Amino acid sequence: MTIEYVNRKGQKYYLHQGTTKTGKPKYFFSMKTEGTLVKIIPDGFEIYENPNAQVFLRTVQPKIITDEEIATVEKGMKELSKLQNFKIDVKKDTVYVYTADQEKKELVEIFSSFSFATNENIVRSVNNCLSYSSMLRFVLFDEDKRIFTAERFCFLGSIDDWIDIGLPNTLQNLVKKYVKHLGRDSFYELH
Repeated sequence: MTIEYVNRKGQKYYLHQGTTKTGKPKYFFSMKTEGTLVKIIPDGFEIYENPNAQVFLRTVQPKIITDEEIATVEKGMKELSKLQNFKIDVKKDTVYVYTADQEKKELVEIFSSFSFATNENIVRSVNNCLSYSSMLRFVLFDEDKRIFTAERFCFLGSIDDWIDIGLPNTLQNLVKKYVKHLGRDSFYELH
């Protein structure tokens, strides 16, 4: 049986194998069933779905960020942020907070005004079309003491990069201090 993966949008992907220019195997996911399909995930690899529901096969990542730390960020977002549409992603020593690029409530209202679909179907469709951008991240600064730094994405045309916001601290303190600004104008004043 071939490797299949259904992403959060309900799209089915199949794992394919190709070859690089040097003749080495390369792996990729596609919605197409044509080609060389893979039946077993190669050793040392894992399936990864990014916050925008794109599916990849990547090498197994070392677990640097703990489950408790991920839960701290998720809990902080639910309790302290006014945003309901967000995704948490972990890459190496960094926890990323992605926020929706669109306003879900406004999209539901727009689609409801000219659609005969049920509200449940409209909400499901809107959820599937939302895209996400990383806005805030927490980078592990001291692995032994579990101290992090907070950074926000800067959208000034000449910068378009991550900038530090504040001093290193515990993840819980940084979450409490910064996630409440997501989705507000005050976020862009953090530096």
